[in-house]
Amino acid sequence: KKMLLIQGQAYREEYGFNAVHLLLTSVYGPGTNPQGGYVISSVIKKIQKAKKEGKNFIEVWGTGRPIRDFLYVEDAVEAIILATEKYDKPEPVNIGSGIEISTKDLVDLICKLMDFKGRALWDKTKPDSQLKRTINISRAKKEFNFTASTPLEVGLKKTIEWYLKNLKR
Repeated sequence: KKMLLIQGQAYREEYGFNAVHLLLTSVYGPGTNPQGGYVISSVIKKIQKAKKEGKNFIEVWGTGRPIRDFLYVEDAVEAIILATEKYDKPEPVNIGSGIEISTKDLVDLICKLMDFKGRALWDKTKPDSQLKRTINISRAKKEFNFTASTPLEVGLKKTIEWYLKNLKR
């Protein structure tokens, strides 16, 4: 990522090429690969499987303490379009929702939205990863008036609906 940023800045300086470098938070939404290690899609798949098998729990890695910013895919696309149309500077721009949520609260919310009455069992022997991965998104607002418009709960509902329609059961 860093190499692409420097390359874009060099092209800008030498050739006047308008390279825009966007740094997106965790993007989610319909179509995300549940085998890809993404927390939202993997939790949806685990809950769907637990419900199908009549289990009253799902296993989740870590402690649930890490904090993340999740960006709905349609908002990510909007940010990319706005940046390509309106941004012409060498500095990278952070793109996110600006909303922080813990992994535990996220899992609890997905359980609620999927009407899963079971529990999330946290496997604390598994890694948590970086405890806080959030960003300052003020440059996106200032430079090209981007603000994510999809509330997390709305985006999760759309994502869950897509998974339930499209995942092979």
